[in-house]
Amino acid sequence: MSLFNSMRTRLSIIFMLVVIILITIVSVGIGQRSIKELETEVGNSLGEVAYITGEILDQYMWSRYGEVNTLSQLEALKGPHNFKEIASLLNNLQSNIPSFSWIGFTDKDGVVRAATGDILKGMDISARPVYLEALDSTFIGDVHEAVLLAELLPNPTGETMKFVDISTPIYDNNHHFIGVLAAHLSWEWVKEVEEAMINTLKNRSDIEFFIVSKEDNIVLLGPEKMVGQSLQVKSISSAKENMNGWNMEEWDDGNYYLTGYVLTNGYKNYPGLEWTILVRQPTKVAYAPAKQLQKEIIIYGLLLAVLFAMVGWFVAGQVSKPLNKITRIADNIKNGDTVDIPKYKGIKEIEILSDSLRNLVTSLTKTETDLVKMEDLAHQDNLTKLPNRTALTTYLEQATTKVTSLTLLYIDLDGFKLVNDTLGHDAGDKLLIEVSSRLKQSVRSDEMIARVGGDEFIIVLTFCNDAKIVGERIISMINKPISIDGEIVSVGCSIGRAIWTQDRNIEDVIKRADQALYNAKRNGKNQIYFSEE
Repeated sequence: MSLFNSMRTRLSIIFMLVVIILITIVSVGIGQRSIKELETEVGNSLGEVAYITGEILDQYMWSRYGEVNTLSQLEALKGPHNFKEIASLLNNLQSNIPSFSWIGFTDKDGVVRAATGDILKGMDISARPVYLEALDSTFIGDVHEAVLLAELLPNPTGETMKFVDISTPIYDNNHHFIGVLAAHLSWEWVKEVEEAMINTLKNRSDIEFFIVSKEDNIVLLGPEKMVGQSLQVKSISSAKENMNGWNMEEWDDGNYYLTGYVLTNGYKNYPGLEWTILVRQPTKVAYAPAKQLQKEIIIYGLLLAVLFAMVGWFVAGQVSKPLNKITRIADNIKNGDTVDIPKYKGIKEIEILSDSLRNLVTSLTKTETDLVKMEDLAHQDNLTKLPNRTALTTYLEQATTKVTSLTLLYIDLDGFKLVNDTLGHDAGDKLLIEVSSRLKQSVRSDEMIARVGGDEFIIVLTFCNDAKIVGERIISMINKPISIDGEIVSVGCSIGRAIWTQDRNIEDVIKRADQALYNAKRNGKNQIYFSEE
């Protein structure tokens, strides 16, 4: 009788195969589901970061755009001209806003008559776009190198200097064209924005930011070796079609990335340069936690498979009937049935095998529980332990099928950035944790609180008539002083309220609550603003 035909060998092989199949089903099935959840969570997060970055860039450019336009309306520029006074105004603006690398005032022929630091004073710039494009209306030029200014301006880093142009025509009181007010905005401020956003994502590794121009998809900001190159990825075309979102795609380097994207489209009266903002993370990094858990499940399962093969080898030589019964149980487990493993009494070796099989099922159940816990973590904000945006979306999908109305409170902290800037991000994190605790105390235990951004929260109330009371209670709680590492800090909060009913789209209601929040801030902050229903 060959070794392969023996009952011991065959039983050992069966045990091993059963366990391997079980482990494969658990690790592949649940593991892939967890990876998909993690992909959605990370993708949404990157899309949110791209959106926030785009908002910051547009609002910054809007401020500079407005400052140039405001300066152009001053009587000193309309004439008769006192060029010393004009130069003083320009230098004062630059000293207050260092991002203006150079500001100059030309006459109608394009000759610079006054400028910051007297740089280019007396030079004819009539052939340059900053003058030519501003003869009829305000001009905003995309990022470019300015060779002449680069040689005249301080450059401590030695890197190639880049600028964004903002220029506007100047008219006298009779509406006659008399010159151009031109400014070069340093590109260095964008790197500061990038660094600030990376710091907010310090718990995630290998995050990279890109700013891509409208023309030819040229990389304006990104990894050094890619700056100045034309970038062709799906996310750019998606941004131009859908404005904001995320993709999982292959890049030119052959690697796959989760990529958040947004197309900047200006802010208020600032028309925008239609930059595409991309935020990417390698999938191998994003999926690493789920992959590691899946790997551990497989290794653990293989060890169990070897153990049970050995047990089967020794037991099969003495008994057959009890083993046949256990084999049938194992086959049922393989088929996915819920099986209660009976405790065998009799031969000691069979008792051991029965107990080991019971322990295996317990271990596999625990492993599946761990995977489910990991899925729960994908719906939880790591810092505050509140539900995140993904969890909020799931909650709203279910709630809108069960109730007829909901009240959404969109909350943003007032003064949080000052705490972050003065005491550091660690203090900012502690502040967010304390604020989250106070929010929990301000609402009922069965009502939803989610952290949806840096210092932004959404509360879902099931009783619409309580919104004002709850909002005022929240503001009162948040306004109380907070002790952080021996420092007493105070922040406020602005709240926007919107009501969902069955005839409305929940996403539109969230947007209305967000707009109401901005109205609350514009009206003086630290108050609740009700959206127009």
